[in-house]
Amino acid sequence: MSLITLRNLGLTIGTPLFSNLTFSIEKGDRIGLVASNGRGKSSLLSLIAGAQEPTTGEITTARGLRMALVAQNPPDALHPLSLYDTVLSALDPETAEMESWRVDIVLDDLSVPPELWHTPLAQLSGGWQRVALLARAWVSEPDVLLLDEPTNHLDLSRIGFLQNWIATIARGVPMLIVSHDRAFLDEVTTRTLFLRSEASEEFPLPYTEARAALDEKDHAAARRFENEVAKANQLRRQAAKLKNIGINSGSDLLLKKNKQLKERADSIVQAARPAHQEAGSGQIRLANSGAHAKALISFEPTEICIPDGPMLYTLPQSWISPGDRVVILGANGTGKTQLLTQVIAATRAEHPTIRVAPSAVPGISDQALSQLSAYKTPFDAVTSVSDIGDQKAIAELAAAGIAFGMQDKPIPALSGGQRSRLAMLLLRLQAPNLYILDEPTNHLDIDGQEALEHELLAHDTTALLVSHDRTFVRTIGTRFWQVVRKRLVEVDSPEPFFAEQLGAS
Repeated sequence: MSLITLRNLGLTIGTPLFSNLTFSIEKGDRIGLVASNGRGKSSLLSLIAGAQEPTTGEITTARGLRMALVAQNPPDALHPLSLYDTVLSALDPETAEMESWRVDIVLDDLSVPPELWHTPLAQLSGGWQRVALLARAWVSEPDVLLLDEPTNHLDLSRIGFLQNWIATIARGVPMLIVSHDRAFLDEVTTRTLFLRSEASEEFPLPYTEARAALDEKDHAAARRFENEVAKANQLRRQAAKLKNIGINSGSDLLLKKNKQLKERADSIVQAARPAHQEAGSGQIRLANSGAHAKALISFEPTEICIPDGPMLYTLPQSWISPGDRVVILGANGTGKTQLLTQVIAATRAEHPTIRVAPSAVPGISDQALSQLSAYKTPFDAVTSVSDIGDQKAIAELAAAGIAFGMQDKPIPALSGGQRSRLAMLLLRLQAPNLYILDEPTNHLDIDGQEALEHELLAHDTTALLVSHDRTFVRTIGTRFWQVVRKRLVEVDSPEPFFAEQLGAS
């Protein structure tokens, strides 16, 4: 029995986001919803939750069905409330007064430390705000959960906890999940819906298997279209020959046959459907200017410390050579970013124990994309770091997914994905040969993540990076350094670390 059914659903906001979407959510479903940034994923969740009206089509739900939407960010009205009161406010006043104990149970189920229960939501980290919103949804005892980027701001241990929570405590509740975390989707989903402006595709498979099936279907469609066009072109060539013969011979029959062949060719082309071309949210391209040094970064035995604080761990004598892509592994708070900070400092001034080769051209991007704060607008940023000219700058920004109308807007007005793509564009224009990247996939959709991976691999780049994205680390990393008991040691694989963190409660 279907709990929620969508029939011929469509939504247009300026341009059509999706149309003729028909699918259902049934008991036991774990559906991953996948699309590029700005293609309507969050809007679809909002439509299903009843907070927005579709342009076309209809949504029907089972009688008495309770749905809960876990949005990406808490509304401003919740910011002054404590975490506990944020969850309690999801209940109606009478239930809240008589059954406030439900909040205690939910917070305990989600392993929220008691010392955070009465902290104002605005003072919590992004990760704990996500947990608070999930608790707020769960306390209402929903029949269906709609989750919008549930792993955003979560470290690996909390992602592991969420995966386990979905598989155990919440196992009986169907879910529709928007996420750019490919490894998470593979772990928790059983169906995948690829949302498209036309002809969305759905497969009864988790993300990676579904993506392979989608690619195969798209390639088959492309081959069919090419064959149909080739057939039509052949008919047109035959029609042209008959026309010449008919004119020269004065045969009305051949001229009539020419017309029929042309009409048949036209009908074939009109009936043929081009293969889907995903209008991605912007290209990501990088460059690697090369280096002749045997080691771009050399480390003498080094202590990594909190500024004016205690030592976090020691780093032995080490090197990063051209082509190395070194991933730093460690739990939150172990000081991964502090190592990047010291390396960045060494690129700008002499460092007592870290030496950066004179031929190194660093390209730096931190978690907050703070490098963008030096510029007023995207156009200002591109023209400041390069001399490509105004027209080329406009074209490059458009290719990165920043439309002309946004190019002269303040950079804070950009979406998270647009800021990430702008940061990658600036790196390419600076032509570095050493990338220092802290959580570079934050805010990038799956297309953006894959494009970044492709560029890093295609140019055999050198990089020192930190990332919680398991798929990205597995794809990109060639060497792995892990913080283990106040020492940074090289390990053969990230998998034991992933397993340890995902299993942490």
